[in-house]
Amino acid sequence: MADFDFDMVVIGSGPAGHHAAIQAAKLRKRVMLVERRPLVGGICVNVGTIPSKTMREAVLYLSGYREHAVYGESYKVKDKITLQDLLLRVDPVVRHEIDVMRHQLLRNGVELVHAAASFMDPHSLNLTFGEGRGVRRVTVDKVVIAVGTEATRDPNMPMDGECVYSSDDILQMHDLPQTLTVIGAGVIGCEYASIFAALGVRVTVVDKRPRLLPFVDAEIIEALNYHLRERRVLLRLGEEVSRVELVSDSDRHRVKTNLVSGKQILSDKVLCSVGRTGATAGLELEMAGVKVDSRGRIPVDEFFRTKVANIYAAGDVVGFPSLAATSMEQGRQASCHAFGIAANQSRGLLPYGIYTIPEISFVGSTEEELTEQEIPYETGKASYRELPRGQIVGDSIGFVKLLFHRETRALLGVHIIGENAVELVHIGQAVLALGGRVDYFVDTVFNYPTLAQCYKSAAFDGLNRLMA
Repeated sequence: MADFDFDMVVIGSGPAGHHAAIQAAKLRKRVMLVERRPLVGGICVNVGTIPSKTMREAVLYLSGYREHAVYGESYKVKDKITLQDLLLRVDPVVRHEIDVMRHQLLRNGVELVHAAASFMDPHSLNLTFGEGRGVRRVTVDKVVIAVGTEATRDPNMPMDGECVYSSDDILQMHDLPQTLTVIGAGVIGCEYASIFAALGVRVTVVDKRPRLLPFVDAEIIEALNYHLRERRVLLRLGEEVSRVELVSDSDRHRVKTNLVSGKQILSDKVLCSVGRTGATAGLELEMAGVKVDSRGRIPVDEFFRTKVANIYAAGDVVGFPSLAATSMEQGRQASCHAFGIAANQSRGLLPYGIYTIPEISFVGSTEEELTEQEIPYETGKASYRELPRGQIVGDSIGFVKLLFHRETRALLGVHIIGENAVELVHIGQAVLALGGRVDYFVDTVFNYPTLAQCYKSAAFDGLNRLMA
């Protein structure tokens, strides 16, 4: 390794790249992190996860959403909410996260370079600096590609940044629309649809699939469907878009979305969220012998290694599940394997967090998966409204559902919709990881009043069903 300039070069500074670089540095390796943008953090910190979740919290506060059960639907902290009100909260959070990440890299001795990387061969990279500042060539023993993804752009979609947006530029919208059409009901589409609906925007969601988020437990999705419709969201599922066109009505510019079925949807703005493509263009991967699929994603093995032995890939660029939390772990594991360090993998117990309103989180198996596998299971449910804490926080719609084996009582899955779902799920995740049984929740004392008490109530409910 002494013949190389660096032991590892990481391309991309999002969650996967950041954690890969830090892990390698902790192993006393010479590490360079290459980021083509002037700021670290990638899509996650700058335009994706962090901004959208911060915007969501601002919406919940300003719209008075959490207090509607107490003060009525008309209650708002601010009557006329503007996009500037929301971004006022987003900007400082993003700046702080960028500063923290830069400090972590510098503190661990990672050389941070802002340049566009491209391969010359598996062990050589060209770093092209902007504004005519030249090119630097570096040699490297191991490479981790963590460039993430970018919004897939349909060439037939007139994305003008004024009326038609992708998920990467939706936060650059100048003003809030009265009506919004969301094309594509994946995680991002559902999240933004619920956020805008909470602001009073009339939202229409169009998707070719017959149901939202097919990888989520069906009962949870039924609940999400109900609450979206309560917010006047129109769901056009099983529908395909044939054409999107800009139309002018007096001084007002709007968008007409034409469906194959003949339906037409007229709205002020359109969010096109039809998937994401690996941001691998420009890396000259063919020079290193690395292959990509039709969506620009890089196939990897269980150690996140590509077909080229010294080159790894991690994060959204390798495909599903494309979550920030899983990307962080993938980056860490890639670095560990690259330098022969054992790292435990818990792929079957990855928690999923979906920041719709209400939020959704789950870990383990769904009812559909257990049924398909012919595993005998029982369910236990507990509603937030049955607990004092649910009334205190103003959430009467959330619930926790536990799935456990009918014979061994082993916990098989935890599914939550409602306030703090993404936090509560980790209790169930720990029990699952330790091979625990549903009886654990019966025998455990939870703080009172808390939403965590749902676990105890759900366990009692399930065991009562079993004994009946």
